[in-house]
Amino acid sequence: MSSPRTAAPRTPANRRRPAWAGRNYSLLTGAAIITNLGSHGALIAAAFAVMEAGGSGGDVGLVAAARTLPLVLFLLIGGAVADRVPRHRVMVAANALNCLSQAAFALLVLTGEPQLWQMMLLTALCGTGTAFFNPAAEGMLLSTVSGEHANRAFALFRMAMNGAGIGGAALGGAMIAAIGPGWVLAADAAAFAVAGALRAFLDVSHVPDRAPGGGLLSDLREGWVEVRTRPWLWSIVLQFSVVVAVVGAADAVYGPLVARDRLGGSAPWGLALAFFGVGTIAGAVLMMAWKPRRLLLIGTLCVFPLALPSAGLAVPLPVWGLCVVMFVSGAAIEVFGVNWMTAMHQEIPEEKFSRVTAYDWFGSVSMLPLATALAGPAEAAFGRTQALWGCAVLVVVPTALVLLVPDVRRMTRRAHGKTIAPATATAPATAAPAPAPAEQAPAGH
Repeated sequence: MSSPRTAAPRTPANRRRPAWAGRNYSLLTGAAIITNLGSHGALIAAAFAVMEAGGSGGDVGLVAAARTLPLVLFLLIGGAVADRVPRHRVMVAANALNCLSQAAFALLVLTGEPQLWQMMLLTALCGTGTAFFNPAAEGMLLSTVSGEHANRAFALFRMAMNGAGIGGAALGGAMIAAIGPGWVLAADAAAFAVAGALRAFLDVSHVPDRAPGGGLLSDLREGWVEVRTRPWLWSIVLQFSVVVAVVGAADAVYGPLVARDRLGGSAPWGLALAFFGVGTIAGAVLMMAWKPRRLLLIGTLCVFPLALPSAGLAVPLPVWGLCVVMFVSGAAIEVFGVNWMTAMHQEIPEEKFSRVTAYDWFGSVSMLPLATALAGPAEAAFGRTQALWGCAVLVVVPTALVLLVPDVRRMTRRAHGKTIAPATATAPATAAPAPAPAEQAPAGH
């Protein structure tokens, strides 16, 4: 939030938003809505641009991989940089790179026949920008809200992002049909420009000055110490390295195939994905009011429903049944996501937010390209139904193992404040200080 000395005076316009939604939070949320509207449409537009240029399904996969690979390679560096220099500068620079790369991609599509290597290069630049942006953005958001309002703030932020993502995908699909993918890519470039301009006005006066560091490698080592000395943190990151990989493979590879062969085409699968998106919004609405005392216990229990879509595809369920399980899994993962962000906000020192979230992001996405690439061979070796049941099992087993970690079961929401000191090997973050009693909840990653 804005510091007291820089807060805007209370005007009728300011009273339209909650007292806890300060200037920085409002700017971050507005910019996130704009970029999600553009980016979700642009992901679809990039695939259609490749196909309109004569590319095959394999070429579409190469362009998608070109976006993911830099994300994996540069995430940790991006996290260290975002804890070393002002985070809003990293965010603006990343938005500028995304804007220029998407504008060049749009220009190629609109003016000629883009080559595969050109599309891969420009998409890789966009992925590089994302690798630096994500840790800085999450660190900035975590430092913007106070502990007592964190749950509601994170829930509203995620609800806004998910809603914009759904709207962006729908709008992008319609625009591609009406005016072509090039203009959708151009709109995404414009969205990055507007969002970057908004983020340039973020107030960082409340962020303490960084102590001189020992270099990039030293910063990365400090971030790693924060992760490895917190069993709740590294165990859930490991869990999600598997969960994200198999859920991503089921959604990206098996879902469209089952829809084509058993459900009547792409439309039913698109409807099921829409229900997942609506479920995430419902989960965020729930978390606006609900503050579970056992943060990670409730969050981890809500990961189990992510096995339902893979199981539903393995049966396969009729379209309405698939929509129901997608809605439930979307709502459940949003409950996890808000609790996870609240736990990070509560337990991680502010000056190390970005490095720790970079390790979190890295763990979550590192196995996704491999799982997607192995989905086809796994189907050929075991059959599609068995492969889908395998995906469901690989959600359930790591999640059950995480519940064996005492800190995951015991971490308690603090009514106010944060952990004062970083964790050590002998004093994990959940050991001290003693948590305050949880606030009573109203009737409601």
